[in-house]
Order: sequence, then C-alpha cells, then structure tokens
Amino acid sequence: MLLHGYGASLLEGAAVTLAVALASLAMAVVLGLAGAAAKLSRSAFWRRAATLYTTLIRGVPDLVLMLLIFYGGQLAVNRVAPLLGWHDYVDVDPFAAGVATIGFIFGAYLTETFRGAIIAVAPGQAEAGRAFGLSEWQVFRRIVLPQMIRLAIPSFANNWLVLVKSTALVSVIGLADMMQRAGQAAGNTREPFTFYLAVAVLYLAITTVSVLLLRWLEARYSLGVAPLQP
Repeated sequence: MLLHGYGASLLEGAAVTLAVALASLAMAVVLGLAGAAAKLSRSAFWRRAATLYTTLIRGVPDLVLMLLIFYGGQLAVNRVAPLLGWHDYVDVDPFAAGVATIGFIFGAYLTETFRGAIIAVAPGQAEAGRAFGLSEWQVFRRIVLPQMIRLAIPSFANNWLVLVKSTALVSVIGLADMMQRAGQAAGNTREPFTFYLAVAVLYLAITTVSVLLLRWLEARYSLGVAPLQP
C-alpha cells in the first residue's frame, strides 16, 4: 500500500487542520472588523491601539508568537489558577492555543483588509442613506457592508490561503494535525518524502477548493457591478 496504512490517519489530521483553519478564520474576522472600526474611529486612543496591534503582530514571526502564546499562556494560567482556588496543574489545549495564535495573527492582516475596503466605499452613498433617515447601523448593514465585502474578497482570499498554510505550525505545540501525523508515519516507515508529499497534496486540495469557492463568492457579490476599465 502506498501510504502503508497511514492514509486514514492523515485524513483525520486533515480534518483537524481544517477545523483549526476555520476556527482561526472566525476569530480573525471578528478581530479584523474590530480593528478596522478602531482604526477608523474618531478616538485617538483606539486608532493608536489598533495601529500598535497591527504593527506588532505583523512584525513578529508566526512561529515565535505560537510558542510565546502556548508556553507563556500555560505559565500565566498556572500562576493565576491558585489565586482562584485551583491548585491542580492546568494544561493549555494545543487546539485552543493554535486557534488563538493564528486568529490573533490574521486578525491584524484582516484589519487592514477591512479598513481599506471600507475606505474604498464612496462616502456619498452612506451620506445618502443618512439623508433618507437610516440609522448608522442600517447604513452600515445595507449600504457599506455589501460593498465592503465585494471589495475585500480578493485580499481576504489571499489571507485565507496563507492562513491555511500557517496551520502547519500547530504541529510544534503537540496538536495531532496533518504535519504531526505525517512526521510520525515518516519516522515509523523511514519514508518522509512520501508522507510529506501526501500532506502537500492535501493542502493543495484544500486551497484549490477554497479558490473556487472564493471566486464564486466574488462573482456573486459582483452581480450588477460594471468591471473596472484598464
């Protein structure tokens, strides 16, 4: 057999990888929207806080942040737990640590994506909505948000593809994802090329399906919009 019976294990790892990616994306979208709102806020405090967040996160390697959050978070939890009456040792879940790290990292990138998309929406349209008596929330939901999504999709797609590939880092903190399972299979069979090639194919499958779905989504949000002329 080509994968020596490890095919099912790799597919289980692929499911874990995909779960990490989707959970991280959800967190990143929330942080990205909050960060964009902060950067566009009238408050200098929130603008500076958001700028510090995006500058700091984008300037530190992903692997370093992964190790800092996993080991540093574990240390912090075990120092705080006794103060709350919990005296047993607390193990930080690698899945939660991986999602928190990747979501925190890509929240910084999506902050800039969403901020740029919001700025690109013509301000006159929001003003027209207010003139018709719409509230600020209605203006955002009915006018700004649909156009923002259309404008953000290309950059959002790039960030999603990079995020998916970044999930390979969770193997260093002990999560049984594709990379860790491939490493175990490679060690047992002494055929690393075979298993890491299989992982590469699985990642390629995930990103290919993602590209097709995101192209459909972009086309869906572009209905009735004239393409830009060169």
